[in-house]
Amino acid sequence: MPPLDLNLLRVLDALFSQGSVSGAARTLGLTQPGVSIALRRLRDHFGDDLFVRQGGAMVPTALAEELREPVLRTLATIQSEILPAGRFDPARSDRSFTISLSDLGDLVFLPDLMARLRERAPGVTVHSVAADPAQLIDGMARGTVDLAIGHLTDANSASLFEQTLFVQHFVCLVRGDHPTIGDTLTLDQFLALDHIVVSQEGRSQERFERQVRELGLNRRIALHSPHFMSVPLLVAGSDMITVVPQAVGRIYARLLGLKLLPLPFTVPGVELRQFWHRRSHTDPAVSWLRKLVAECFIGRDPTQARDSVFWSDYSE
Repeated sequence: MPPLDLNLLRVLDALFSQGSVSGAARTLGLTQPGVSIALRRLRDHFGDDLFVRQGGAMVPTALAEELREPVLRTLATIQSEILPAGRFDPARSDRSFTISLSDLGDLVFLPDLMARLRERAPGVTVHSVAADPAQLIDGMARGTVDLAIGHLTDANSASLFEQTLFVQHFVCLVRGDHPTIGDTLTLDQFLALDHIVVSQEGRSQERFERQVRELGLNRRIALHSPHFMSVPLLVAGSDMITVVPQAVGRIYARLLGLKLLPLPFTVPGVELRQFWHRRSHTDPAVSWLRKLVAECFIGRDPTQARDSVFWSDYSE
């Protein structure tokens, strides 16, 4: 069997990620006939169809699925160790970073992080994206996501590295002139009132809801929403209450005059972390970004930090 042209692995990787010859051609900057020829050479080499058409997409065969991880690992090694990009100069770079954050993550992390980036790497661009855990791990494996920051309940992948930043606890938000709640909240009051619940797969709120069910607490949920941003306005204009991470509760309480109250039962806090894929572990630019995130947030909730470039005006 003749040796495999390593350029064909790039075609194979693109077919995995795009699911079509035309998509792979666009990704690689090649013509569709060029990708078709490369696929034919791959099929001849492995003695397998590798991809079969199903509906409007090309689906990998069992052998192709076995090849997916080794191909990703090989390309990552070539990129990071055999063809190193060299030193990363943040002051001169126009690199674009993609960071996965929830809408709350945008609110908590981006003000301080963007301020530091403007100081040290004014030419870089940040793309903030929201993805569920499965999409996120796939995006990191393909190199389309550089970093994830926050809490992920299903990020148990051997291909991911992680670093703890700080622990976040949950609090209850009620309007400032609530007719039945003063400066404390009893369990009976908590269970009797109407609740707003934010449903976000794989995030800290999902973990809190699971803990409530494990405690056997039954409450009336008046509203399920996938978004946090409308919640404080709904609380401010009604008798409904909600449970949110402490950092976000502190922000909303200050902005809208809401009351921030401890929960009348005990649930563990959640660790907020940064995650990255082994594919980018030695990438000089991503490594620099991880160190900057660690500098900004390890042991430091920015919404409580008096030295925060933004949240200091809202800290206790």
